[in-house]
Amino acid sequence: MDDEGGEPLRAVEIMNSNGTSSNGMSSNGGNAVRRVAVVGTGVIGASWAAYFLAHGLDVNATDPSPGAEERLRAAVAQHWPTLQRFGLAEGASVDRLRFHDSLEDAVSVADFVQENGPERMDFKVDLFRRMDAAAPPDTLLASSSSGLAISGVQSGCAHPQRVVLGHPFNPPHLIPLVEVIGGAQTSADAIERTMAFYAAIGKRPIHVKREVKGHIANRLQAALWREAFHLVNEGVASVADIDSAIAHGPGLRWAVMGPFMNLHLSGGAGGIEHVLAHLGGPIEDWWKDLGAPSMTAELKQKVVEGVSEELGQRRTADLESARDTLLLNLIRAKADSGKLD
Repeated sequence: MDDEGGEPLRAVEIMNSNGTSSNGMSSNGGNAVRRVAVVGTGVIGASWAAYFLAHGLDVNATDPSPGAEERLRAAVAQHWPTLQRFGLAEGASVDRLRFHDSLEDAVSVADFVQENGPERMDFKVDLFRRMDAAAPPDTLLASSSSGLAISGVQSGCAHPQRVVLGHPFNPPHLIPLVEVIGGAQTSADAIERTMAFYAAIGKRPIHVKREVKGHIANRLQAALWREAFHLVNEGVASVADIDSAIAHGPGLRWAVMGPFMNLHLSGGAGGIEHVLAHLGGPIEDWWKDLGAPSMTAELKQKVVEGVSEELGQRRTADLESARDTLLLNLIRAKADSGKLD
C-alpha cells in the first residue's frame, strides 16, 4: 500500500538484457520502481511528471521557484487528456502527485530521480551532491541535461556510479526518445538499469556510448538548423519555404525512420551499398558547400520576422495542439504497423 494510505502503488518491473530482474533497483528492497522524484518542474520537468503519473507511478516533485506547485499541477492537468488518449496504466492518477518544499524530502524515498534543473554545471554539481546524500543508496539519479557532460555533473557525488544522463526529447510526455549516457564514473549496471526502466514505461532509450556536446539528437538537428539559418542569411529562400521543404519533403520520411534506413530504401534493390557507390562523392561535395553562419543580430531578426510572417493570424497554442494530435496519431500508427521500430 501507499505509505500515505492511498491505493496500492504500481511497480514497474525492471528486466535486465538476459531476461531477469535487475538487482537493487528499488529502495524498498524489491526490483521495481514505484516512486519517482522529479526535481525541477519547469516545462521539461512537468512533462516528465505527467508521463510518470500516466504510467501509474507515484511522483514526488520539488522546485524552489515561487508558484512552482501551482504551475506544475496546471501543466499536468493540461497534458492529461493527451495521455488519456495514449492510454493510462492501471492505477494512474493525478492524485499520485505530491509536491515537496524540501529537495531532500522529495528524493529520500524515491526509487528513481529525474532531474531537470538549470543548465549550469556549478548548479548541477551541487544539486547532485545534495541528492546523492539524501537518496536511498540504490536509487538512480538521472539528469535531463541537454548539453552538459555527466562526468562533470557527478564529480561532487560520494556515489557517482549511480549518476546517469537521461535526456528526453521535448515534450517528454509525447516523444519516446531518451538518450542515456554514463559519465567517467558511471557503472555499467546503472546504465543497464536506467535503459530498462525507461523501456519498461514505454520510452525508446538509446545508449550514447561517448560523451559529446549536445548528445545525438540535438547535434543532428543543430546541423540542420545551421544550414537553414545559412540559407536565410544568404537569401536563398524564405523562412516559410525552408520550413515547407522539410515539413512536406524529407521530414515526412524522417518521421517514419532514420537517415540511414531512408538512404538504404532510396537505393532500390542495391540498398545502401548502391547509394554510397553512386552518390557518395556528390554527397561529400554538398558537405563541403554547407554554410557556417554566425548568429548575428541581423540574422536573428530575419528569422524572427520570417516566422512571424509564416504564422500570420494563426495562434501558437492552436499549432501546438494540432502538432500534438498528429504526433499522437503517428506514434500509434508506427506501433500498429509492427514493422517500423
